[in-house]
Amino acid sequence: MARDTRSAAAELLTVRQVLDELGDISRRTFYRWRELRLPPTCIRLPNGELWDRRDVLDDWLEERAEGAAS
Repeated sequence: MARDTRSAAAELLTVRQVLDELGDISRRTFYRWRELRLPPTCIRLPNGELWDRRDVLDDWLEERAEGAAS
């Protein structure tokens, strides 16, 4: 069971997958948010690609849910 939890937490998402999860926002909007340091922290690979960890994205979304404690 712990192995399954680690696998889910370690799942990496492409920027396209993150955009789809966020309601199909535009790539431009995502990169504008990055300039403003609004989206979840990304991992930049040596080839320049950005990836997001599933658990980081889920936590970021949970923090922004309406009615979430601040």
